[in-house]
Amino acid sequence: MISSKHSAGLLAAALLLTTVSGCSQKPEETASADPVTITVWTYYNGDQLETFNQLVSEFNETVGKSSGITIEGHSQGTVNDLETNVLASANGEVGASPMPNIFSAYADTAYTIDQMGLVMDLSPYLTDEDRSIYIDNYLDEGDFSGDGSIKIFPVAKSTELLFLNDTDWNTFAEATGASYDDLATMEGLVKTAELYYNWTDEQTPEKDDGRALFGRDAMANYLLLGARQLGCQIFDVKDGKMVLNFDEDIIRKLWDNYYVPYVKGYFASSGRFRSDDIKTGNIIGYVGSTSSATYFPTQVNQDDAESHEISLKVLPCPKFEGGEDYAVQQGAGMVVTKTEDEATVKACVEFLKWFTAPEHNISFSVGSGYLPVTKEANDMDIIHKNASSLSDSMDSILTEAVDTVNTNQMYTTKAFGTGKDARQVLEYCMSDLAFADRTTIEERTANGQSFEEAAEEFLSDDYFEAWYQDTLKQLQSFEG
Repeated sequence: MISSKHSAGLLAAALLLTTVSGCSQKPEETASADPVTITVWTYYNGDQLETFNQLVSEFNETVGKSSGITIEGHSQGTVNDLETNVLASANGEVGASPMPNIFSAYADTAYTIDQMGLVMDLSPYLTDEDRSIYIDNYLDEGDFSGDGSIKIFPVAKSTELLFLNDTDWNTFAEATGASYDDLATMEGLVKTAELYYNWTDEQTPEKDDGRALFGRDAMANYLLLGARQLGCQIFDVKDGKMVLNFDEDIIRKLWDNYYVPYVKGYFASSGRFRSDDIKTGNIIGYVGSTSSATYFPTQVNQDDAESHEISLKVLPCPKFEGGEDYAVQQGAGMVVTKTEDEATVKACVEFLKWFTAPEHNISFSVGSGYLPVTKEANDMDIIHKNASSLSDSMDSILTEAVDTVNTNQMYTTKAFGTGKDARQVLEYCMSDLAFADRTTIEERTANGQSFEEAAEEFLSDDYFEAWYQDTLKQLQSFEG
């Protein structure tokens, strides 16, 4: 039995040891004394969700464990599901879950939540050295106020490329002399699509039944980026309000290089995405996001009786002749919900910085055609070094995408309150009309009219002017 004198001595020793230990402990080691749990809402699914969860586990078992930070990731389903749930939480709707600490968001959604006062500005938590490692335009996307704020932390980005069914392209190219170089500009693409239509038309006894070469995903990107290459920002933002620049001459050039070739049958769209049209043989090439490349088919199935294997060729997105070197920037980032708890904010930033370190960001990005967000990681040598496995097709996709990022000014519109609705007008105003008018032309020619008779009204200056004025009026409603 220990005497009371011995007990007092042991207690004193223990207290002394505790005091000494407390004095010698480094500040960063105290984090584990007050553990922090961070909830993250995403729209990730499939391979992307699996990779994200693996990285979360790795963080929790390493840096998180030593720092007292636990990340809990929750997929909310689709992008639209995530947006709905975030807005419901922000508005305090009955039955809505509490706001997460971090959520994935595109600029329009992030801006809406920021206007409610619920988004954390992360700029005070990043040093100049921290900021310098990221591609400048990616950080700028979350600077809603123009004062260097960071309301969106970039984690994975994408751009647009031209994807070709190379098997059927080569047959066409050998017969006509067409080359990949012809597809470097929008004007060259239109001429090549006309050549393809006429070449396929000549292979049948019927007249005016040629096939389309090209289709496009994301029509708003075409209009916004095309205008920017030609010197016009359709949506400018000043003091948080949209200023419209719908220059008629530039818009006419965009019309002549999409609507006109579409109604003539050189371009087409019928499936939900243009990769669907590749699969059915409706087209042999399309412009789309790098992240869509994983859906590029390996076979063309024109009908139950005919199918053949195809290979993929990846080319840069065509630009307008004489235009400036701009390329589309897209992809959701991470938004940190506003809080007064410094430990929570610092934990969020620590995870996001860890997640976007090249060795982690590359493994998350490359499997789905997304691009890492740091300057260092946008290098194919670094990607090859850190990617555990990379298919030949993904290698070619990332090679073109990385080159696009490194040789162009990346472009996305600044966020504003009605940005999502205004963008929707651009998404459908030209493409829906082109589809409807091409359908009318096909019906008329089937009933005996010549193509020239059937298409005459749609190719007139008056028809463009009526469309332009109607679209201008719609867009003006989102100004100010």
